[in-house]
Amino acid sequence: MQSVRLEKVTLNIGAGEPGERLENAKVLLEKITGKKAILTKAKDRNPTFKIRKGDNIGSKVTLRGEIASEILKKSLDVRENILMDSNFDKFGNVSFGVKEYIDFPGMKYDPKIGMMGFDVSVTLTKPGKRISLRRVMRKKLPIRQRVSPTEAKKFMIEKFGVKVEVPVVE
Repeated sequence: MQSVRLEKVTLNIGAGEPGERLENAKVLLEKITGKKAILTKAKDRNPTFKIRKGDNIGSKVTLRGEIASEILKKSLDVRENILMDSNFDKFGNVSFGVKEYIDFPGMKYDPKIGMMGFDVSVTLTKPGKRISLRRVMRKKLPIRQRVSPTEAKKFMIEKFGVKVEVPVVE
């Protein structure tokens, strides 16, 4: 019950505005994963960027199972299997960015899409998380069943061969 496992991998591109760039982001995510991408909406209004609440401003794909681990391995290869200590949050999740999609294995430059990067978010869990999500008899998840940052780092090192670096402050 204490083993950490990969729940899902989410690929995300924030275009910031509706239009052609957003459609290109959606097409790019569908090309990378082979799955259908969905559009994400703005939660708040931001007059500085001319964004209204409910505007489509991004695109994302959520992957689970074998395809999730395959895409994660390819994404880590782009980063040369190096993650920073700051890529891990206090809940044991991991997030990092891929600067250009042409670095991703098997992808070629498409002039219609242009240059674009994407974010990769990895959600890790332990068995028993369902008690905090279920509808009937919902309970608070005990601390021992939550994934700590050290457990997440250990999992990523053992399963994917990642090297975790601590940034040097001068």
